[in-house]
Amino acid sequence: MSTTGREQPPAPAPSDVAASLGAADFVRLVSDATGASLAATGVLARALDAAGTPFQASVVAPFADPDRTTEADATVALGRSLPTADHTLADRPTAAAFEVARELGTATSPTLALAGTIAGGDVDGSVESAAEQAGLDRRPGLAVPVADLADGLAHSTLLSGPFSGDEEQARATLAELALPADPTDDDHRRVASLVALSVTGVDDAPPRAADALGRVLHPYVGGPFETIGGYADVLDAVARERPGTGVALALGHDSVREDALSAWRTHARRAHTAVDDATTGRYDGLFVARGDQMPVGTVARLVADFRAPEPVTLVVTDGEAAARATDDRDVAATMRAAADAVDGEAVGHGTRASARFDVPTADLIEAFREAL
Repeated sequence: MSTTGREQPPAPAPSDVAASLGAADFVRLVSDATGASLAATGVLARALDAAGTPFQASVVAPFADPDRTTEADATVALGRSLPTADHTLADRPTAAAFEVARELGTATSPTLALAGTIAGGDVDGSVESAAEQAGLDRRPGLAVPVADLADGLAHSTLLSGPFSGDEEQARATLAELALPADPTDDDHRRVASLVALSVTGVDDAPPRAADALGRVLHPYVGGPFETIGGYADVLDAVARERPGTGVALALGHDSVREDALSAWRTHARRAHTAVDDATTGRYDGLFVARGDQMPVGTVARLVADFRAPEPVTLVVTDGEAAARATDDRDVAATMRAAADAVDGEAVGHGTRASARFDVPTADLIEAFREAL
C-alpha cells in the first residue's frame, strides 16, 4: 500500500514550532534525502545549537524506516511525512525551517537557507532578501561548486547538456573560449552564453529547458563552495549518496568538503549516464525513461527539465520509480494510485513522487499511465 498520506497535514505555524523547540530539552530532526530537506535540517540544527538545545539530526531515504530508539521532547520531519513527528515541514522545507529559526531568535543561516531553496527549485523571497542583507553578491557565469569550470560543468546536476558527465568533453567545449587562468566577469558571461546555447540548442530540448537554466546562471557567491547554487547541487547529491557526510556538511563542518565534492561527482556521473543511456517512450502527456540502476529522483528532474517533450516524466528502473510534473499537476496522487495497483509503496507530494515495487517495470508504467 502507498505510504504517502492521502492528504498532507496543514503546515504548522512557525511560531508554534519555535515554541515547541524552545521548550524542548532534546530535539530530533529527520530529513528526507534531498538537498532542500538537508538544508532545512541544517538551518534548524544551527538555530538549536545557538540556543544551547541538544539535538539529533539524520537523513532517511524515502522508504527507509527511521530509527525510533532515540527519545526526544520534539521530533521534526523535514521534507517528508513521519507518523511519529510532532511537526512536519514537508512543503518547501528550507523556507519553513528558516522562518522557524527566525522565530527562535537565534542563528538563521541565510547562506545555507538560500542554497536549500535553490536545491528545491523554488527560491524563497524572504530567504533571498536575508541572504543579500548578509552580504551575498551575484556574479555572471555558472553556479558550480568548484573553481575548475570544466569540473563544475561536467558534474553539475543543475543542467543537462552534451558535456554532462564527461569532463573531457566539458574541457573541449570551454576550450573554444580560450579562457584565462583567472576569468573576468566578461569571461564568465561568455561561458554562460555558450552553455545556454549548448543546452537549449539541441534538437530535443523542450522550451522549459531555458527556464530550468535559471538555477545555474548568474549565481550568488559565498558559502563553503564557489557559489551558492553549487552549494545547493552538492547538498542534493550528498543527501542521496552519503547522508552522514550530508548532515556534517549542513551543520557547517568544513572537514567534509572534499568528501562532499567526491559524492557530488559520483552522483552526477551516475545520473548523467542514466539520462544518456535511458530507453524512452512518449505517450499522451507522459514521457517515460527506463534504465538500469540509477538515482531515479535526480534523473527524473533532469529528464523533465531538459529532455521530456511531455509535462509528466516517469523514470523507472528495477523496483524503483520517480515522477515529475512541470505543469503543476499532482503526480503524487497518480503515483499513489499506480503503486496501490501493483501492491507497491509511494511517497511524495505535489509535482514530485517516488515509488518502490516488486513487479516488472512494464506493469508499473502501465499502472501509472492508467492513473494519469
